Amino acid sequence: MDRLISVSVKDDILPEYRETPIGLLLEYHNLNRPYEKYNNAELLVGMCMDHRKRLNIPDNFAYIIRSGGGNLRYSEFKISYAVSLGGVKAITIIAHNNCGMVNLMSKKKMFIDGLVDIAGWERDWAEDHFMHFAPMFEIGNEVDFVINECKRLRARYPKMLIAPLMYEVESNKLFVISEKI
Repeated sequence: MDRLISVSVKDDILPEYRETPIGLLLEYHNLNRPYEKYNNAELLVGMCMDHRKRLNIPDNFAYIIRSGGGNLRYSEFKISYAVSLGGVKAITIIAHNNCGMVNLMSKKKMFIDGLVDIAGWERDWAEDHFMHFAPMFEIGNEVDFVINECKRLRARYPKMLIAPLMYEVESNKLFVISEKI
């Protein structure tokens, strides 16, 4: 995790994100910036559906799309809506540590057993379901995934400011992910 840039004071925000919706997100969430009023969303946030994460942001500040691992590959129409009709000015993809979508294949038995025991599925259906969808949603390493997802989205939306961030579950803090190797 040596690619994470801590944001403890306003000067820690990278120059390219200062005075942008990305910088405001970091200020609201990490630095307790007083909330301003928003009538329209400034930002689109893609983040994991994990229940342990909650952003400290004002009402109406952001569209938020939650999906396993923050994977937005199957949400492009929603992204396009937020950009074209919602008028967002920036996009961020937020990964988090200890994500359940990492090494998803190792959870196959538990996943299938849960669908059978809890949801009442037939075992064959549960196995087919897992094998069909797990490859689409497994993200591998959180940092690499979010960087690659941002690169993919930049190719689709080349005029948009798009930033990779990391949410640390234990501290409830956001970190900027450095894309420099």
